[in-house]
Amino acid sequence: MIRPGPPIALTVAIAIVAAGCGGRAHRATPPQPRLPLALAHQLATRSDEIAAKLDARDDCGALAAAQRLRDETIAAINARRVPSALQEPLSAAANDLAASIQCTTPAPSDEKHSGKGKGKGHGKHHGEGD
Repeated sequence: MIRPGPPIALTVAIAIVAAGCGGRAHRATPPQPRLPLALAHQLATRSDEIAAKLDARDDCGALAAAQRLRDETIAAINARRVPSALQEPLSAAANDLAASIQCTTPAPSDEKHSGKGKGKGHGKHHGEGD
């Protein structure tokens, strides 16, 4: 026969004692810092957006989303919404992500070249007028 775990009341009492002010267990194992739930959800959503854009080979869109993630992270840190222990690793991760994405423009298709240099705004070509 399997013995049931401790009664719920005992478990709750142990948790209350362990969390009490000046409790020895509290000093030995401080709680890990956490992001506020709404902020964590916001940053996770932005991260998912970046991943989806990278999967779709939209590197320019992914870069723009990574820059928004970096800006939102900085704003959250400046608004003191990020615990101090998480500020440096979170900002470093956001900066590294934005720096790792390169926006490359797609190569021109044959359709664009069929006009034999008559396109607008693509710069000067071998002595064409100003």
